[in-house]
Amino acid sequence: MQWSNRQPIGPWALIDRLRLRRAALRYAAHGWAVTPGAYLTGDRFDCGRPGCPIMGCHPAIECWEDDAATDPDLITRWWRQRPYTVLLATGGRFDALEVPAPVGLRALGAVRLHAGVIGPERGDARGPVLVTPTGRWMFLVLPGEGLRPELASCLDVLRHGRGSWIPAAPSRTPQGPVRWAVAPEQTGWHLPTSGAVQAMLLDALDALGRRPQRRMTVAVPRQMSTARRAA
Repeated sequence: MQWSNRQPIGPWALIDRLRLRRAALRYAAHGWAVTPGAYLTGDRFDCGRPGCPIMGCHPAIECWEDDAATDPDLITRWWRQRPYTVLLATGGRFDALEVPAPVGLRALGAVRLHAGVIGPERGDARGPVLVTPTGRWMFLVLPGEGLRPELASCLDVLRHGRGSWIPAAPSRTPQGPVRWAVAPEQTGWHLPTSGAVQAMLLDALDALGRRPQRRMTVAVPRQMSTARRAA
């Protein structure tokens, strides 16, 4: 089978679209709202809208926040013609805590090492973890809890809540595919509390010597929201 990070070749274009649709339907079946994202053509993403200037990954629907859905018929129609990137809308069933690879790798190792051993004050931090080919790790957690000040002051730590989205496997980027470091099936689609995962991330930052020495106020933009697209 011949694949490319740019575009599937020949009949594999159909297979690629079917794989993406199947994944979108699987996420939706567990209550995770999905929305189609621009698909990869060459080294840029194409949403199909004339004149769209965005070359990176972004929603293919203008009002994606309102239209993100779990309806299988709608999702099937979305992926009927194009191999759209699968985007998961955050802030509904889950939030996502995004960290750089060294922090994510160390935190995940700690979660696995201490599973069933850590005290009740830490809780069960096991849950799905997405990894992008550019080295960003995303821990999926129960929604609604903000970042602790120590994490909010880190410029490379983000919380994706309502009004944001994350790419999901098996979507492709120019650098390679998005993948699961911990697939939702491995944890029975269980989502840990945000506090439990944040505690592990803080431990990882301390171990790596990356916790900021002084607190800074950081405004985290909404990821490719309609307002940002219009700017």
